[in-house]
Amino acid sequence: MHIGRRTVLSGASATALAVAASGCSLQIRSRPDPTIGSDTLLSGGDAGTPTFTANFNPYQPNARSSVGLLYEPLLLQNPLDGELTPWLAESWEQSDPAELVMTLRSGALWSDGHDLTVQDVTFTFDMLKEHPANDTKGAWSRIDSIETDGQDILFHLSGDDSPAVGSIGPTLIVPQHIWSGVEDPTTWRNEDPVGSGPFTLGNFTPLQYTLDRNEDYWQADTILIQHIVLPAATSEIDLVTKGYDWAYSYMSDVDNTWGAANDHNRHWFPPGGIIGLHPNHDVAPFDDVDVRRGLSLALDGDAVGKAAAEGYMEQASQTGLLLPNQEDLLDPSIPDQGIVTQDTDAAIAAFEKAGFSHDGSTMRTPDGDPFSFAITTANGYTDWLRAVQEVQRQLGEIGIEATIRAPQAAAYEAALSSGDYAIAMGSSNGSDTFQGYANLLSSEYYVPVGESSQNNRIRFRDDDVDDLLQRYRASVDEQEQTEIIHGLEQVFMDQIPIVALYYGGLWGLYNDGRFTGWPTADNPFTSPQTYGSSPLMVLTHLRPVEKEPAT
Repeated sequence: MHIGRRTVLSGASATALAVAASGCSLQIRSRPDPTIGSDTLLSGGDAGTPTFTANFNPYQPNARSSVGLLYEPLLLQNPLDGELTPWLAESWEQSDPAELVMTLRSGALWSDGHDLTVQDVTFTFDMLKEHPANDTKGAWSRIDSIETDGQDILFHLSGDDSPAVGSIGPTLIVPQHIWSGVEDPTTWRNEDPVGSGPFTLGNFTPLQYTLDRNEDYWQADTILIQHIVLPAATSEIDLVTKGYDWAYSYMSDVDNTWGAANDHNRHWFPPGGIIGLHPNHDVAPFDDVDVRRGLSLALDGDAVGKAAAEGYMEQASQTGLLLPNQEDLLDPSIPDQGIVTQDTDAAIAAFEKAGFSHDGSTMRTPDGDPFSFAITTANGYTDWLRAVQEVQRQLGEIGIEATIRAPQAAAYEAALSSGDYAIAMGSSNGSDTFQGYANLLSSEYYVPVGESSQNNRIRFRDDDVDDLLQRYRASVDEQEQTEIIHGLEQVFMDQIPIVALYYGGLWGLYNDGRFTGWPTADNPFTSPQTYGSSPLMVLTHLRPVEKEPAT
């Protein structure tokens, strides 16, 4: 899912609304479904298009988003900071950067009663190797071979690769006794899923389906919710009016929409990525660090973020870290936590150092031409469009003409992958700190303009950066790894591979009237998102609210 992208408000008939109009104001109130029991959570975690298709293959991009509650990983990764929690694996160890050992916990069962065994784990990885389209975490880009010893699974890696655990651990495990009979696991829809997770599939219709508590779950004592109901109708107006307990959606004026609809409605929008300008380092003049520095100093990231996301998100640190999520990795020598303050005089000076000139109203290239360029963004990403428009306005104040190029989303992705752009609005970094830097900066992923790559699409190359990345891969010492991360933060500050502007949000909406234990800014044990790895952690924390007895 694209971090920070605004969702489009769907229409709804007037009969679906409970409204009280007064003058020019419109107040929408939530009317929960009285048939939803106190042990049942109403989730907007899966959206119909407009109806549901039964697809519970956890490796397909169009699978139902609830597969993360049916199938589990060896290690659960926190989307906020990348922290790994033992899950189906009760522990993991990496004393050698070229080897990773995980110990499978005993006592876990598949939902049909079969034991979950080491053979299921090795079968899963063998299946992913045979069918690379299912290897969505890229595990076999890191693994050379696998062997087992009792409950231990030993992953021999392709080389020194301490960060490989972040790709191998979160891989979802499936049962050999079911999947070994599947002819093509890349296309199989798995309509009757057998998993190891805390819930099983209940009733399924194109308009709504349910999940039921798995009584034999290996940590069933942590799951106090009996049922989850997932309707297909999850437009913003549905979320506001129909009493949802949990949803994931950017919602404009959230306090006066979601918040006003129910006294117990809450929201938490933690950072999930960095939104910024992504220069193509193979296209002049963006290959010049002083031009990139000039752009960074010319822009007020806080104002860009306010324009894009209505003030919900903070200005992003130029270090490449998600703050405060990853503040324990922040180099203390970097001033102001890497927040760049707009300074137009310094910006003009940086451009002049690159051979540009400024006559008081127009920025001119070394050839004397007015400096102009197009910023590529994706059509339909309205928050990004607002960000680009604010960037356009701010650059205009120092005589730079920025135009907007907005292809459809698929064409946007193709343009960035092939390098067919000069500078683009994009998202980067994320919970896995090292992988965020590597995906953006490693020359291992470099291809010239015209060839396609899904990583290092900015076409950055630097031998010293490659050395830092390789040193990290070869290290299993946490302190040494932190020092290397500090070095990568300095690269972001000094070389400005991208111009960080603001954080993209994870748009968590929840209601604490019936269930408590939600992740919040005060208790950020995971992200509030309804997809991926977060629901497993969230559901092990939720508790029904105890009602006072009637008097």
